[in-house]
Amino acid sequence: MTALPVITPTLVQRLSSTPRGARLARRLAVAQLDAWGFAHDSRTTEAVALVVAELAANAVTHGRVPGRDFELRLARESDGIRIEVSDTRSECHPPGPGHVTPPSPLAESGRGLLLVDALARHWEVVDREPPGKTVRAVVAAPAPFENVFDLAPNLHSGA
Repeated sequence: MTALPVITPTLVQRLSSTPRGARLARRLAVAQLDAWGFAHDSRTTEAVALVVAELAANAVTHGRVPGRDFELRLARESDGIRIEVSDTRSECHPPGPGHVTPPSPLAESGRGLLLVDALARHWEVVDREPPGKTVRAVVAAPAPFENVFDLAPNLHSGA
């Protein structure tokens, strides 16, 4: 008997490197989590939405190359939700985990990766081909079928 292949549900979407593209990335992530059975107000959805928003905003702000899109990839895995945001700018790498320094208290920006560091189980920055980089993060999530409801309640109630 041959084993069935493991299929990892994924979302892959290219988006324009604009603030509108970054907002759309967050909305797509929330919609995908809803399709996977996570409530809009669940801790998992809120954490993933925030991580996607921060990584997409960074891709649009620091990784933008005119005329080039960025890519959002979400995957449902056994230990959580894997988020990948890729852009086409190679020379501008963010600091990796453990190397993010807090901005001055009056700074208007610079806190995004601190949020990613706090919300993600782990994250990393990797080079990619064609030129560019990918920031990967994994947010903890409950077991895949924890959110499933009883499809046949009358069978158990004796009705």
